[in-house]
Amino acid sequence: MAVTASMVKELREKTGAGMLDCKKALEEAQGDIQKASEILREKGLAAAANKAGRIATEGVVESYIHAGGRVGVLVEVNCETDFVAKTDQFKSFVKDIAMQIAAVSPLYVRREEVPTEELEKEKEILRNQALNEGKPEKIVDKMVEGRINKYYEENCLMEQSFVKDPDKTISTLVNEKISVIGENISIRRFVRFELGEGLEKKVDNFAEEVMSQAKL
Repeated sequence: MAVTASMVKELREKTGAGMLDCKKALEEAQGDIQKASEILREKGLAAAANKAGRIATEGVVESYIHAGGRVGVLVEVNCETDFVAKTDQFKSFVKDIAMQIAAVSPLYVRREEVPTEELEKEKEILRNQALNEGKPEKIVDKMVEGRINKYYEENCLMEQSFVKDPDKTISTLVNEKISVIGENISIRRFVRFELGEGLEKKVDNFAEEVMSQAKL
């Protein structure tokens, strides 16, 4: 049975779990809302979502340097208490998040942060691509919606597959840690540096090089 957006919305409202987690649970349950709720509850995701609204102002700012200093990341991850922030389990989790950012290079933490202007521009590009592929007008919008979800998965940290376990998203990983630790955890912000990024590389003038070698 195909999972629809309305089914995902209904399960999300019922459990409070994340959108992607709801979608995966529904797929596993073959569209059965009740069974999908039980799957989420077994995984602790619904319980974790109940903690998501709690204030989390403690935590750590973690750094990660990769590839001999060519890539660096700073990430702030919050929890509720200083006690949890100092635990090895929390620190290890934050290190994994920093490594994820270094490896997969997301642009945003979550989809809500994508600027409207950028999102509309991306939709227009995807729409034109679909039309150029000869797709019927009536299915183009559905194709764009699917491809936009792919854009979120590629560019939004919370929706990316975890590099250490591609079967789960970062959102799922966060919720699992919340259920184990018993406190709300929030990835607040990050910055990623890559050596030479944005710099215009020197391009030699080929004509001058030839003239120089010919001593003209």
